[in-house]
Amino acid sequence: MGRLTVPRPVTRVVVGESVEATRRPDVLIAEEPLEVRLNGAPLAVTMRTPGDDVHLAHGFLLSEGVIGSPDDVVTARYCAGSVVADETGVPQNTYNVLDVALAPGVPAPLVDPTRNFYTTSSCGVCGKASIEAIEQQTRWPVADDAVRLDPAVMVGMPEALREHQRAFDRTGGLHAAGLFTHDGQLLRSAEDVGRHNAVDKVLGWALLQGLLPARGHVLVVSGRASFELTQKTLMAGVPALVAVSAPSSLAVEMAAAAGMTLLGFVRAPRFNVYTGAERLGL
Repeated sequence: MGRLTVPRPVTRVVVGESVEATRRPDVLIAEEPLEVRLNGAPLAVTMRTPGDDVHLAHGFLLSEGVIGSPDDVVTARYCAGSVVADETGVPQNTYNVLDVALAPGVPAPLVDPTRNFYTTSSCGVCGKASIEAIEQQTRWPVADDAVRLDPAVMVGMPEALREHQRAFDRTGGLHAAGLFTHDGQLLRSAEDVGRHNAVDKVLGWALLQGLLPARGHVLVVSGRASFELTQKTLMAGVPALVAVSAPSSLAVEMAAAAGMTLLGFVRAPRFNVYTGAERLGL
């Protein structure tokens, strides 16, 4: 598999009465392209941190409405074609091409071969049309999920996720996502250079574990709540999204339309409730 981190030298500069520069080793988070192929045909390329690539591909296809069950995929495996020679001349698989074979009867999306395939929220659609399109794709509506959320539990979830951000501690350059039970148990977390990839890795894992729709669960993200992350949360049937930072206006509109609970600026001892306050008894 690819490396999660990469060692690099760095010059650290301290400015005071004089400028002091020292050379020291540093650790950077790895960023490499992953090409996802569907039934052998190129579908998408994403820049990601290597690791959990099978989960990432499943989560991506889930959020795009292509699959909704583990049974929709026959195989997901690295392609032998992603091979390069290392510094010794020995062929090495880069693990940067993953081919997903859909089960018979599962339709593959139509892809314009002249451009890369990206998630719906980054393809130029916006506003009401975007929200209506996602509502039509969602397999599992969340508005009727009557789970009760304890504010005292919600406010502690980001810190619980932070305790599992081991690569962030070493590099400071990663986003994280975590799937929690409503009572605060962290089931799965993932880190990635892309916040959308971290979410896909977690939701792909949940799909393969048979946990979807994730009724009564909470998705926690280490940064902001964008339209894209809200979309992915809804596509997995998760009724609540908790963000350490701010939501976007369209994310709030989508959450409100779908009946999702959306919390932002969740940093103990406070947070903002943007939608779905009734689940918190507020």
